[in-house]
Amino acid sequence: MKARLLRCLLLAGATASAALFAQDRQLPLATPAGLTLHHVAAAAVTFQGRSALKLTASPAAAPAQPAPAQPGAPKKKSAAGAGEAGRRDHLALVDGLAFTDGTIEVDLAGEPAAGAAGGARGFVGVAFRVQPDRKTYDCFYLRPTNGRSDDQERRNHTAQYISHPEHTWSALREKTPSRYESYVDIVPAAWIHVKIVVAGDKARLFVNHQEQPTLIINDVKSGAGAKGGVALWFEGSTIAHYANLKIQPAR
Repeated sequence: MKARLLRCLLLAGATASAALFAQDRQLPLATPAGLTLHHVAAAAVTFQGRSALKLTASPAAAPAQPAPAQPGAPKKKSAAGAGEAGRRDHLALVDGLAFTDGTIEVDLAGEPAAGAAGGARGFVGVAFRVQPDRKTYDCFYLRPTNGRSDDQERRNHTAQYISHPEHTWSALREKTPSRYESYVDIVPAAWIHVKIVVAGDKARLFVNHQEQPTLIINDVKSGAGAKGGVALWFEGSTIAHYANLKIQPAR
């Protein structure tokens, strides 16, 4: 009898936990409450007239500086943005959430930090299905400085899908040019509304309440049944702002 009662209590606890994870989540992001910061410094601010959460790379997460070139050595061509060598995952993870399918909406803004390298683009976005190692996740992000560039190729790289650690932007661009990137009209240091819809191995990115998606992914790399966390994501050269995060898991 006691064993049966214990099993019932354990089952009830598991059911309650599953129900908690499946609940809609809404965070105003006026403070870091409800978030776990990973390589991130956070501050409550007013940005463009709205309460917001400002996220920057924590000082301890600064990438290691490359060794100085040897005299007479040929100069290496630098890649756009931060290279994969020394890259850090900057995540503000939503506490107590296991996400497989559903909708994620947030207002965000990104701009290069003062003193950032010439390849900085204000990289800012949202990661989903984040694994406990905090290195494995799918992500949509934006390059706001590309949106109105006079270079058409740069414009074509404004919106991006990645799946770390294997499917980085550079790996995807090299293997399948243009499949995981798209253009959208955005600018740095301005609010952008982002909606991500995930269903199995398909995901859609909608920007600024447009009816049609900016970017369509039909082969989400984590797989149809993957489960993980949701996180605000940005690259270390970026000053990012976020407000009004809404997560609606599929039922």
